Amino acid sequence: MKSRSLGNSGLEVSALGLGCMGMSDFYSGRDEEEAIRTIHRAIEFGVTLLDTADMYGVGKNEELIGRAVKGRRSEVILATKFGNMRSEDGKFLGVNGRPEYVKAACDASLRRLGVDYIDLYYQHRVDPLTPIEETVGAMSELVSEGKVRYIGLSEAAATTIRRAHAVHRITALQTEYSLWSRDVEDEILPVCRELGIGFVPYSPLGRGFLTGQIQKFEDLAEDDYRRFSPRFQGDNFIKNLELVRRVEEIAAEKGVMPSQLALAWLLAQGNDIVPIPGTKRREYLEENIGAIAIELTKEDLARIDEAAPKGAAFGTRYPDMRSVNL
Repeated sequence: MKSRSLGNSGLEVSALGLGCMGMSDFYSGRDEEEAIRTIHRAIEFGVTLLDTADMYGVGKNEELIGRAVKGRRSEVILATKFGNMRSEDGKFLGVNGRPEYVKAACDASLRRLGVDYIDLYYQHRVDPLTPIEETVGAMSELVSEGKVRYIGLSEAAATTIRRAHAVHRITALQTEYSLWSRDVEDEILPVCRELGIGFVPYSPLGRGFLTGQIQKFEDLAEDDYRRFSPRFQGDNFIKNLELVRRVEEIAAEKGVMPSQLALAWLLAQGNDIVPIPGTKRREYLEENIGAIAIELTKEDLARIDEAAPKGAAFGTRYPDMRSVNL
């Protein structure tokens, strides 16, 4: 496993992280024993960055990771998030960035993770009712108190990133980025690079679509939240399959999996990029890690750009886009 620094913060992490959301929520079929084995296997491969959030499984995902890393704290970089509030039954209650909530949420995450500090603490979504300066100010106090080492934002707009960074150094921005979600290349990624902020793409495989394993809408289980995603519905699904076919063709010629090609393309976008593909199975984890060894030539990258240009995907990323890029 290779390592990368998140911007100019000095925080060194593995070039690929592990997104843990699906181990507890949103995707069908959960097996906590296999999830823990997957985390252990990731650590064996040198994956250090483990990503979760307090909303995943309404705290259950943090508890799962806490059990998995017990006795191995020094081997991992724990990243979690706050801001998306959910009730015990999973109902979404809104976004909260108020200073008092920031601190309460952090304490709760520390308890669930069973650790003394969080390496990278993100605001999951920007609270439109709370000035970003107030939220980041509270996060900065957590750093001073030793409860958090570095802070980050998720799905923040370029102007918000600048305002936040003026209060306290932002170590990383986590936002969707993949061969079918390239809008960050316009403003957000350039601002991160200007300010020395690392970029952590979530859903780097297009929520699994770019793996080529989802061939029809019915492949998604009844309780799979992707059924509500515009990109997985109706004509959008059919048109997006054409994008996958082009990726599959290039991957086949390279002798690699489509998922590996998609990750290798992201890794080639800059040493400040640290994708966090999510999986709950060792099989797919090892497949994803194989992307590290793939070398893409300028010709390869040009062909991939042609096959999956900016704006190639049909449909929005979420049914309601009002809560992202604020």
